[in-house]
Amino acid sequence: PAEPTLVLRLKFLNDTERLARVRPGDTVGALKRTYFPGQEQQVRLIYQGQLLRDDTQSLAGLHLGHLSVLHCHLSPPNVAPTAAGTPGPRSPAPAALGVGSLALPLFVLLLALLWYLQLQHRHVFTATATTCLAGLTLLVTFVAFAMYRR
Repeated sequence: PAEPTLVLRLKFLNDTERLARVRPGDTVGALKRTYFPGQEQQVRLIYQGQLLRDDTQSLAGLHLGHLSVLHCHLSPPNVAPTAAGTPGPRSPAPAALGVGSLALPLFVLLLALLWYLQLQHRHVFTATATTCLAGLTLLVTFVAFAMYRR
């Protein structure tokens, strides 16, 4: 008797989908070779939050049902290794110092100066000014953590 076929939904990061007709006895590797020829090493398949690492695992072993969703991630192809004696690709140059990279340190320096002045000359700063300074300090702190968390 012929083995029944399943239809799987291959869902990509950009929310596009592709249907794949497979047999339960097929392996993860066979699925990659059939639907991603030449890209088997770059494709990552995820089912129910688990990365399918074992290319020899059968699809029946995953308990896939009709129209089950396999999430697909295609990584960019690796650059071919260079031959001995030829220079390899250069490492990226450090980013040039621009106004954007200096803005946050300048804000921090300005805030430090304002806090120094507030502590030394309390009579010049009203309660509203001190509250605004504290709020601005919190805002710059959150921005700094958001920028350097990446």
